[in-house]
Amino acid sequence: MQSKGFIKLIAVLLALACVYQLSFTFKTRGVEKQAAAYAAQFPLDQQGEAEQHYLDSVQNLPVYNLGFRKFTYKECKEKELNLGLDLKGGMNVMLEVQVEDVVKALAGDSQNDPAFIEAIGVANEAMKQGSSTDYISDFVKAYSRLSNGRPIAELFVSPDRKDITLESSDADVEKILKKETEAAIGASFNVLRSRIDHFGVTQPNILRLPNSHRILVELPGVKEPQRVRDLLQGTASLEFWTTYDANEIFPALSAADKLIKAELAQAPAAAPETAAAEAAAAAGTPAAEAEGLIAEVGAADSTATAETAVQEGNFDHSQNPLFAVLNPRFAGGASIGAAYKADMAAVNEYLAQPAVRELFPADIMFKWGVKGDDKIDGRFYLYAIKVSTPDGKAPLDGSVVTEATEQYAQRGATAEVSMTMNAEGTQEWSRMTGENIGKCIAIVLDGYVYSAPRVNSKIDKGQSQITGDFTIQEAKDLANVLNSGKVPAPAKIIQDTVVGPSLGQESINAGMISFVIAFILVLLYMGLFYKTAGWMSDVALLTNVFLLMGVLVSFGAVLTLPGIAGIVLTMGMAVDANVIIYERIKEELRGGKGLSLAIKDGFSKAYSAIIDGNLTTIITGIVLFIFGNGPVQGFATTLIIGIITSFFCAIFITRLLIEWIVGKWGHITFSRRWSENFLNNTRVDFIAKRKLAYGIAVALMVLSCVSFFVRGLNLGAEFTGGRAYVIRFDKPVSAEEVRQNVEKAFSQFADADASSISSEVKQYGKENQMRIVTQYRYDDTSDEATSEVEQIIYDALKPLYSYDITFEQFRNTQTDANGILTADKIGPSIAKDMTWNAIYSVLFSLIAIGLYITFRFKRWQWASGATAALAFNALLIIGIFSMFYGLLPFNLEVNQAFIAAILTIIGYAINDTVVVFDRIREYLGLYPKRNLKENVNNAINSTLSRTINTSGTTLVTLLAIFFFGGETIRGFIFALIIGVVVGTAATIFLATPIAYDLMTKRAKTDVEK
Repeated sequence: MQSKGFIKLIAVLLALACVYQLSFTFKTRGVEKQAAAYAAQFPLDQQGEAEQHYLDSVQNLPVYNLGFRKFTYKECKEKELNLGLDLKGGMNVMLEVQVEDVVKALAGDSQNDPAFIEAIGVANEAMKQGSSTDYISDFVKAYSRLSNGRPIAELFVSPDRKDITLESSDADVEKILKKETEAAIGASFNVLRSRIDHFGVTQPNILRLPNSHRILVELPGVKEPQRVRDLLQGTASLEFWTTYDANEIFPALSAADKLIKAELAQAPAAAPETAAAEAAAAAGTPAAEAEGLIAEVGAADSTATAETAVQEGNFDHSQNPLFAVLNPRFAGGASIGAAYKADMAAVNEYLAQPAVRELFPADIMFKWGVKGDDKIDGRFYLYAIKVSTPDGKAPLDGSVVTEATEQYAQRGATAEVSMTMNAEGTQEWSRMTGENIGKCIAIVLDGYVYSAPRVNSKIDKGQSQITGDFTIQEAKDLANVLNSGKVPAPAKIIQDTVVGPSLGQESINAGMISFVIAFILVLLYMGLFYKTAGWMSDVALLTNVFLLMGVLVSFGAVLTLPGIAGIVLTMGMAVDANVIIYERIKEELRGGKGLSLAIKDGFSKAYSAIIDGNLTTIITGIVLFIFGNGPVQGFATTLIIGIITSFFCAIFITRLLIEWIVGKWGHITFSRRWSENFLNNTRVDFIAKRKLAYGIAVALMVLSCVSFFVRGLNLGAEFTGGRAYVIRFDKPVSAEEVRQNVEKAFSQFADADASSISSEVKQYGKENQMRIVTQYRYDDTSDEATSEVEQIIYDALKPLYSYDITFEQFRNTQTDANGILTADKIGPSIAKDMTWNAIYSVLFSLIAIGLYITFRFKRWQWASGATAALAFNALLIIGIFSMFYGLLPFNLEVNQAFIAAILTIIGYAINDTVVVFDRIREYLGLYPKRNLKENVNNAINSTLSRTINTSGTTLVTLLAIFFFGGETIRGFIFALIIGVVVGTAATIFLATPIAYDLMTKRAKTDVEK
């Protein structure tokens, strides 16, 4: 092999990069173990809060020293391996911005127009039925029809709008409405992103879904799902407040510090916990670097004056308890100091004390900055807000802002924000700025201060320039905040999934057990079958897993339970390339070639089949990633990356190892005595048996169709809409008993029809776990409906517990191991979208693979045979799920994971087909005088050993996951097992014979012509 040195260099660099990326995960795990050890000192009900307090304390402290750079805990968390919700527990929420509210707000008083109301109803119904392509377009068309052609512009004309006049055409108004809707969705996205930062979760993810009004939010480890729902769905509250200057408040702040010192001296047990000091020590951080945390970290002289302490910025907790946590050194403008995140609760507690509160002006209110400032080690500023209105409300709110845009300043490289207000806002803004020249006005969204610019002069024209040391991104963020209050566009939850932490830990344990068992079985399989060469492929496989994990971390990919299944499946498929290569080398050796030449030719002749097989699987992986979501995308990501890394390891690492052994010892074995001629001399006439195979295939398709129309499919909530719960009891229960209780409870409600009373109840893993699916009020995705459903289920199942479980314990497994482990809510519009996405993904995969096969093999007959076999495989899996659901002791639900299995099988099964087709193409070139039937049969027989071996290694891994991977993915793995078996048989008995028949027919036609 040429360029060995270059390949070795690339391998070493990749290995070092992976070690670097994975090291952050090990470091954060170490810090989190220290946090758990610290929290263990506290009572059980306080341990979660104490652990989070510890982690907050070290967030901006260096915990990882590589010599050339130190990394804080926060930076390490950003670089660690992300775990999905099914492994970590947490909440996945799909929100949809209510375009109806945006249109109504833009219409103002015109929203009472009868035609407007009816047109909104038409657009809402189209969206509900899933037939809407664009809400605004549906609304405009409906209004034009219902109003007998009246111009829609008259609904939206306003003195504050210059872009819509009575002369504006319907098309122009439609464009403006779409633009305003996009702006409202963008503003909602930014508001949600800001709110998420305050949930106290690590590695949150928020994504705006393209070509929709939807926003996906993932919150790992969230502890209060209902609180999250309430906060995410609230309308943005943008306010403008007058403020106090820091120098006006400092005397009161200093007095408060002395008062708190005196109170603590009388009651020392009331001092806040010293998590930060222990955290800093555990992280190996010198005390001087941990200044300002709750514990004593400063070295200030106890006799120093407050002014000296402020100048130095060092405070002893015993002497200055308030200033030790709220450092006034960073005061300025409206900010009276800054605190670390871990100390914010202590500051709030101090300032809320009645005696302390009396020291400050009666009209003062404290608000924190929205995020920590990296320039001061991530501390959060605390602002002194002045309440200047009799009702205690902000003098001005965000509804008066008509436009806010970011732009570069006229001088310098900094950016600024331009803000325009309507007539009402201009008048009040003029008064506010005129009375507060030289002071700051705080811009507050959802209770947090985003900016507090100083007023330079009175602004009486409604046009303001907000300047500061902004980057263009910071200016853009502030403009988005200002725009968030312009139009009320609340986001409504249309789908949410809650996974309890206990189930997440069980998933990790099951996934790791299956991973280890599958890994060992594959290593043994290859080593026992291919002897020395097999052990070399095992080394390459170990390298592959290492590289795969490193690449996943570097790309910021999220590891999910299906993702672990993807890794294990990748291991099974990774040896596929080695099997192809080794079987080729064995053929070359049997042909009389020397060892070195056989190795060289074996690798070169295997390249085309390996590349084709990998590319077709990548095609399905890409389709899966585009049409899937959440865990399915995680599976697709690991599958695609795993295929790429396995290709590199099989082609380059394995060859380097083999050639190193040959160079050192002069020989290497590729088989054992019992496996040397395994399926080597078969002479089966597969083509002669094709009619029997066709008959069996047709019979299976008929059975599948009959079952599909008679029994249907066990559709999951993703495709039907509704709510699904996995509920754990403290003792074994029967599914029938649970079903009877639940259906009896739902039947007592007048609005429950037969379909919503009937509930699907199945055992989920252990005998004390049940999965309940109900469609009661499935078209109502409000929190009220969800709470009602959960209350009904709780009332129905409470008698089945042996202790008095409360409703809160039942809903939240953070405090009780029993109750709702996972909860899924899917609205009807999402269900329809998922259904069509599933259909499109399967069709696109088949078409894409068919086109690729046509391109590579230059004949449409090959593509037809391959596509027909793949379609048969997919349809048979669907048929088996239809025939056997409810009969087998595990869940055969058709959900997103099932579609992922179908697509994976399509990508996997084509590998076998490509290898056989590649050998047929080779034989047609080598033996042109032989008839087609002989060449086809010989090609199938010569690749039979490879086909059985690759299917065998994949089945071994899948069986390990099936038995040890847990209930969550058992149905998914069952579909893959069926697909591997059927796909292997379909390649031999369907794909190749169909291609043969089509080519034979084409040859006869050509002869007749």
